[in-house]
Amino acid sequence: MTSHTTGNGRPADHRPARRKKTTRLEARLTDAQKALLQQAADLRGQTLTELVVRASEEAATRLLERAGIIALGARDSAALVEALLHPPKPGPRLERAAAHYRALIGG
Repeated sequence: MTSHTTGNGRPADHRPARRKKTTRLEARLTDAQKALLQQAADLRGQTLTELVVRASEEAATRLLERAGIIALGARDSAALVEALLHPPKPGPRLERAAAHYRALIGG
């Protein structure tokens, strides 16, 4: 069985999906920071850029999830707005529950 590798020696089947990249990010690092990140990238079999981008994405996602921020796509956003502006009529079970609640609180 032949093992195919990418240009950086990683197996080809572990290559991340290619997405069109249109924006550039630059960062100034100390020599020690760059050496630390490079060592981690080498350990993972990634380029320095791959490591930094993936780790940054993961950290940002965790932070936003903890903050309770949910990112919705265009279709989901439109569905949410539609549901808020035109909520469905309550079903029979909800009607009974509301009547029961009103009876309990004397409303």
